[in-house]
Amino acid sequence: MTVEFIGMIQTRKVSETHAPHGPVIDLQYVKDFAQAHDAAGFDRVLVPHHSTSPDALLTVAHAASVTQHVHFMLAHRPGFVAPTLAARQLATLDHYSGGRLAVHIISGGDDAEQRRDGDFLSHDERYARTNEYVSILRRIWTEDKPFDHAGEYYRFEQGFSEVKPVQQPHIPIYFGGASAPALEIAGRHADVYALWGESKAQVREQVTRVRAEAAKHGRSVRFSVSFRPILAQTESAAWERAERILAETKRLRALSGLGVGGPAQSEGARRLLATSGSTDRADERLWTAVAKEIGGRSNSTALVGTPDQVADTLAEYHALGVTTFLIRGFDPLEDAIEYGRTLIPATRERIARTERAAA
Repeated sequence: MTVEFIGMIQTRKVSETHAPHGPVIDLQYVKDFAQAHDAAGFDRVLVPHHSTSPDALLTVAHAASVTQHVHFMLAHRPGFVAPTLAARQLATLDHYSGGRLAVHIISGGDDAEQRRDGDFLSHDERYARTNEYVSILRRIWTEDKPFDHAGEYYRFEQGFSEVKPVQQPHIPIYFGGASAPALEIAGRHADVYALWGESKAQVREQVTRVRAEAAKHGRSVRFSVSFRPILAQTESAAWERAERILAETKRLRALSGLGVGGPAQSEGARRLLATSGSTDRADERLWTAVAKEIGGRSNSTALVGTPDQVADTLAEYHALGVTTFLIRGFDPLEDAIEYGRTLIPATRERIARTERAAA
């Protein structure tokens, strides 16, 4: 199995340990951030979506214009753009990026977040809409004649797109969600199913469940897991750095009047908070203290250790069937450069060595 590394870029420097400052869109920072991933050997970078953030599609277009090799993963929420229009927009961007686009479908796990953009559907209704939405995307991308559609959430006549994706049969579809409706959709539509940074036992469980769902449709699915690697030259120094990150996270949240975050609504957040139980550690390297501090929001669990130790752990996840790792740091740009210098090559070497031995 090949291994893919995905980073993440944002339009300004911000993380749990860095309060946002400066312009919401810092053009030089976006350029530096994207080019750093390009030079570091990342395969792809995620551009995230939030109900108050700059438009992710336009950010991908800009980042693609200042890079040469790295591919992109656009976070995209169904429900706010007609799927016929979205299919044309994404296919067009696939051309302008030179066939470097993937789309990460996010149905939405938080009611308040969805309602900022006028979406008042329930959790299960959002996933039902996603199922219909992605089905339409795939048809618009692949069918050579106009067609009518009358579904529960969308209706149109003679839908069609002159522009088809560069990538065939269609743009890669990444998909996340841990609830039962989400797993069913993953089996039906996902090329890559994305998990947050869970324990190896939890990942093994989800891989088994999603594979079973995909088998119902005669499909196979690849798997992605997200981590926040915290690296240092020695293991003790890495754990000391982790504690400093937690302390700074708490300090900034206190200054903002946030304190410890209440649990997020999503099933993925619930699983994330359950990863290590009453402690802050699971397995030998998985650290959940920041995840607990912020209520399980986003990919917030870390792997802590030296580059070699964390590479060994990633190789163990790879052996469970994980082919993609989304890694981003608490010092976003600086950590991306460090991952390219140490962690990514070390992980690739271990996986290649294991596969040679197996062959």
